[in-house]
Amino acid sequence: MITIIDYGMGNLRNVQRGLAAAGFESEITADPGVIRSARKVILPGVGAFGEAMKRIKELQLQDAIIDRAQAGVPFLGICLGMQLLFEESEESPGVSGLGLVSGKVLKFDDGLKVPHVGWNDVDVVSASPLFDAGRRDTYYFVHSFYVPVGKQTIGRSEYGTSFSAAIQKDSIFGVQFHPEKSQNAGLNLLRRFGEI
Repeated sequence: MITIIDYGMGNLRNVQRGLAAAGFESEITADPGVIRSARKVILPGVGAFGEAMKRIKELQLQDAIIDRAQAGVPFLGICLGMQLLFEESEESPGVSGLGLVSGKVLKFDDGLKVPHVGWNDVDVVSASPLFDAGRRDTYYFVHSFYVPVGKQTIGRSEYGTSFSAAIQKDSIFGVQFHPEKSQNAGLNLLRRFGEI
């Protein structure tokens, strides 16, 4: 069973349908107790960094999310859910993220059209349970902020600059794209996450 965290800012049903198509059962919950006992966790997200952290705190989910991620269970952040794994974002100055991964989420340069919407290639730069090293696939993105390429980057994409399309720190994974909207490549990623 894969636990999908509901803090009111995610396309939860699409993620759940994607997991079902990949062959996995899932549950959607905003219950900290359920999250603390989850065997696999997905943190989705659509919207603003500051509002997301506000809702997570209001629902008293922050400690449960951090505890479960630090317990070593497979944990996947999707889109805004990936950005929330970091310490802070230029989108919401002064708002702390979950701090599970070191770094800051940045805004795309003013000369670029944002949000960055559509299909983009992702080059795998490091093998992981989610990807085979050296592979290139195309995924669907919708975002105005990005994580710079760093030591946690396992997949890289380009939009005005090179950015992290996928990250990993121990058993914590994040993808900036939407696997649930990325057809076969996305379903394969969800399947591989479910098989960890």
